[in-house]
Amino acid sequence: MARTLAIPFLAIVIAITCFVLFALAQGVGLNGLYSALYYGVLTNSNFLTQTFVKAVPLICAMLAVIVPARAGLVNVGGEGQLVVGAVAGTGTAVAFSNSGLGVFGIIATILVSALAGGVWGYLCAAMKTGLHAPEAVTTLLTNFIATDIMLFLLYSSWKDPKGSGQPQSRPVPRFLRMGNVFGIPVAFIIVICLCVAIWCLLDKSSWGFSARVVGSNPEAAFRSGLSVNRYAQSAMFIGGALAGIGGALNILGAEGQLRPGITTTFGFIAFLAAFIAKGNVLAGTIYATVAAAVLVAGNPLQLRAGLDGNATYVLLGVTCLAIVVISQRITRRTS
Repeated sequence: MARTLAIPFLAIVIAITCFVLFALAQGVGLNGLYSALYYGVLTNSNFLTQTFVKAVPLICAMLAVIVPARAGLVNVGGEGQLVVGAVAGTGTAVAFSNSGLGVFGIIATILVSALAGGVWGYLCAAMKTGLHAPEAVTTLLTNFIATDIMLFLLYSSWKDPKGSGQPQSRPVPRFLRMGNVFGIPVAFIIVICLCVAIWCLLDKSSWGFSARVVGSNPEAAFRSGLSVNRYAQSAMFIGGALAGIGGALNILGAEGQLRPGITTTFGFIAFLAAFIAKGNVLAGTIYATVAAAVLVAGNPLQLRAGLDGNATYVLLGVTCLAIVVISQRITRRTS
């Protein structure tokens, strides 16, 4: 636990130091960087809330990578599954506009999104088990298909007739929106509960043990009577469902309506967090939250320091690299 918490802290310190040197090389003054980091991050009362909001889809997409990985599958389709969940959630929420269902409408929206994301992931697993198509390729390609489906709807039947002409859906009714509890978004609390449930599923259940056997040695699993195909399909379905829930929570908790680019690069950042965490749910949650904090910190860096928006990804890349290096050094010393 101490190592899991210490690694991202040390990585952030190293990353900020390297980023300051990078910003100075770009001609940014120390006063601008100080103003951005101090007033925009350290003393900003909304920074943590914004970080938690941004972390919701990232954590869900991270879980969508970890669960299939336990069964030996590589899910690169987290972003597409987020989009499918957001599309399904938006359609369901808008359909409930005149129902006044409240909490029951929120639950129904999340369940529909989970089903949509799960089916989207299951299709890739079915293509692997039935057609021997590599899931790393099929999940990657389905990202583009999901985005095209969303754009088709936003530019046609789902476009808000009362909007400003931009490709965006009708807004989600207010009684289906999620707020905050003591400054913590309700969506983030739901995601933390999901993380606990997935940890129990992977490390404390017979399904998790069998999936580990299937992922580590499919031949031995088959000889011991385990259905390799069934575990692969169920793992991908669960992973897709988790990403679908992330898409719904992002709509209900943060965005309020569907529009292009709401989850751009989220799936790939989450994949990186899961890869660095090596399948550890706690570590992956921390790394995804750190990535969310870096993304949120990019706003004051642009406004106060005058840096380009791509500088945020420089800071994120350095942070991830520092996490990898530090974790490897600690692992070697421990061994």
